[in-house]
Amino acid sequence: MTKEYLKVIAGIDTHADTHHVGVITDTGQHLADKEFPAAGAGYQGITDFITGFGSVLAAGVEGTGSYGAELSRVLTRKGIRVVEVMRPNRQARRLRGKSDPLDAYQAAESVLSGRAGVTPKSRDGAVESLRVLRAERATAMRARVAVMAQVKTILTTAPETIRARYRSMTSPALMAALEKTRPSGAPSEPLTSTATVLKRLAVRYRHLHQELALIDAELDTVLTLHAPMLRHIQGVGTDVASQLLVTVGDNPERVTTEAKFAALVGVAPIPASSGKTTRHRLSRAGDRQANKAIHRVVLVRMRYDNQTRAYVARRRQEGKGTKEIMRCLKRYVAREIYNQLQHPRPAPDAATLRKARATKGLTLQEAADALSVWPTTLSRLERGLSHDSDVHHRYETWLNNQSTAHAQTPYPPVNRALPT
Repeated sequence: MTKEYLKVIAGIDTHADTHHVGVITDTGQHLADKEFPAAGAGYQGITDFITGFGSVLAAGVEGTGSYGAELSRVLTRKGIRVVEVMRPNRQARRLRGKSDPLDAYQAAESVLSGRAGVTPKSRDGAVESLRVLRAERATAMRARVAVMAQVKTILTTAPETIRARYRSMTSPALMAALEKTRPSGAPSEPLTSTATVLKRLAVRYRHLHQELALIDAELDTVLTLHAPMLRHIQGVGTDVASQLLVTVGDNPERVTTEAKFAALVGVAPIPASSGKTTRHRLSRAGDRQANKAIHRVVLVRMRYDNQTRAYVARRRQEGKGTKEIMRCLKRYVAREIYNQLQHPRPAPDAATLRKARATKGLTLQEAADALSVWPTTLSRLERGLSHDSDVHHRYETWLNNQSTAHAQTPYPPVNRALPT
């Protein structure tokens, strides 16, 4: 078969310094393999090598999230379909051995057989910025916690003259007070050394706190430009929204169905029935950080959302346990988030609520008493600082029913459909 009609598949075993490429035909015949440096000239060499045998159907790349990230971007820009390949399984390695050429050929064969078919994250947009910012934030958070723990440990064994001074202080006040101290004396004196170390740790704590504030501001800026409506969902803040976007990636079209998204975030129900017992449990697969983010949304709603609390009470009366109830809620939240990612919808405009209340001469306290909520809840809702569709709907309906400033009829909560 001539080169013009030959169809090939490439498999690439990636490493820190080199990438090994193997090329096979669409019938599985091994054609050639070669090693290239993991650098700019090497990426061009890989492209020329795999396109030199004929039409490239796909390229299976190992480590698209680490050593193969840049190579995946280069091949995608060249119009070559990139498929993410998992490392060779242990059974195949025991039978066939382990080497870079074997791994490269096996990557190509896994694409040909259909065992590998996942589209990797593109890592070339705003979500990649969120990812690196979150990576920095995670280390800064751990460092800040470690500093606070070290200060408490040192104070536990410090001389009484130091311990008595800071015994009743809260953590923020303690750090502020330690930073203002001016230790003096010889470093060989335990009292002086202890006071000096505590001051330096307090300064470090402040720097980490400022770094975290800067990172959060940058995350907020990226989210405002890239996905502002995601945070309109009840319980979804900057931290949760950024994590979910990082999990999905810059090319959300690769997650084609709601069920795939549920599996990706680890909330897909799995049958766990036996005998007369019929039940499901949550998948332990998927991105655990995304699962943690979904878990936080559920916890917030179970505590603050009237609709969710009513649902939890009803399911408890049916004999469901907390884990089973949270499993249903996680699946519901995942469905809501997926729909928002695919078809963004803004939260209702709350600015009209304040105008309508002022037009009818009603005070914030009167509205809060009628709706059985705190005035600050309505104030934050009116200013757009929080989003709660249930409270918004109740507030809007109550305002529409008021003809004078003194008509105060308590409005019952509206029950909306929740998962069964």
